[in-house]
Amino acid sequence: MGEKTAGKVWCIQINSSHDGPFLAAVATSKEKAVEMQKTLFQKQKMPTQSTILQCRTDTVYGANRTLQPSEVREQDEQKVWCYTVEPEYTEPFIAGIATLIQLYPVWKVGSGLPIVMGVSFTFVTVLCTVASNYGYPSVVGAVLVGGLFEGTLGLLAKYWRKLIAPVVAASVVIAIGMSLFSVGARFGGGYAEDFGSAQNLLLGTITLVVCLGWNCFAKGYLKQLSVLVGLLVGYVVAILMGKVDLSVIFAGGFVSLPKLIPYKPEFHAGAILSVCIIFLVSAAETIGDTTAMVATGLNREIESKEISGSLACDGYASSLSSLVGCPPVTSFSQNVGLLAMTKVVNKFTIMTGAGCMILAGLLPPVGNFFASLPESVLGGCTIMMFGTIMTSGMQMLAKAGFNQRNVTIAALSLAVGVGFTAASEIDLWHIFPEIVQSVFSANVVAVAFVVSIILNLVLPKNMDVDKISE
Repeated sequence: MGEKTAGKVWCIQINSSHDGPFLAAVATSKEKAVEMQKTLFQKQKMPTQSTILQCRTDTVYGANRTLQPSEVREQDEQKVWCYTVEPEYTEPFIAGIATLIQLYPVWKVGSGLPIVMGVSFTFVTVLCTVASNYGYPSVVGAVLVGGLFEGTLGLLAKYWRKLIAPVVAASVVIAIGMSLFSVGARFGGGYAEDFGSAQNLLLGTITLVVCLGWNCFAKGYLKQLSVLVGLLVGYVVAILMGKVDLSVIFAGGFVSLPKLIPYKPEFHAGAILSVCIIFLVSAAETIGDTTAMVATGLNREIESKEISGSLACDGYASSLSSLVGCPPVTSFSQNVGLLAMTKVVNKFTIMTGAGCMILAGLLPPVGNFFASLPESVLGGCTIMMFGTIMTSGMQMLAKAGFNQRNVTIAALSLAVGVGFTAASEIDLWHIFPEIVQSVFSANVVAVAFVVSIILNLVLPKNMDVDKISE
């Protein structure tokens, strides 16, 4: 895994405002990477903001072994989250374990709430930079330390909990909802060549109509199955339309066991510092997700121990994830919208979902089955779910009160968060250090969180204008 055995590849990193940055293409030379970048821009199949990075073949994010130069295939018009020769299925396994810990806490680790965990895109840019500079073993070491940092920060939440005022939490939740809006664009087919085609739009519409119809006309507990029914109907229709490749279901074999410490961790101060900073951003998102889930699903105020346990699980589970060569895990904002729609907060139900994730990690056919769901079907189910997250944040803001101070904090944090991270405004950050760009340039949640925290600390407690008496 050293420098002597590693080849070089050029990677195109797409700076997506909703999914976070990801690797979109791999080329054997910078010239070919530039050509691919132009192709992506001209065809507008992906977001236009992109960066070309040089990486060693053994440090391309998610690679499970050293790639030989002959094995590097140039990728075009295809989203590749992890460039790897052999598929890995460890991520859903770790996500399932982390979800179980959230449901049923171990000591003070875990919130006891129906929080679903998953692999986070928030870390991709920083980890790619760390891998290219120090090697993938340094990614493992940095995530290990960063996870311990966030977990310990969570256990000490009672000492800083007051910084997260209700108006701050509300602003973050609204920002999370707004950041997910563009994910609904998968309605048009995700990142496929035929994005926006009549077939994709029809498939997404059918899925959405089924979800809405079931939610309107079903009675009792059956009403809670609207999303599941929409997925099933959409999946069947997609098969009939030829949009599902069933041959990939058994492509990864039948059993895949996690490998403990596939890379020996290496520790570099610069890498650790960068990753710890991004873990703070992940912590802000987790606080927002947990707060919104309690408000919408349980209709009450969140408790300090729940925030503490949620963050502790977020961090320590990420450290565990690093030991099996996986990226960090965090709470899924999408689950907040699902809970708001279905009102399913039963722990056993969520535990069943966690069990499915574990099976998807251990049994590749199960994971491949879920992965075969077309983006249009997922978009049809989620387009309304994500809207409910923003409305939940608005409800939280209403509970905090629409006084002048709260309105100022929410308005400015959201205006800066959304405005300064829009696709056309990302270049505003070019004068800042690379670490600042990586954290904030395309992350509306991070910007809104920082701005709302600062405003909450510096603004006077009473900003209301007194009525002038005659």
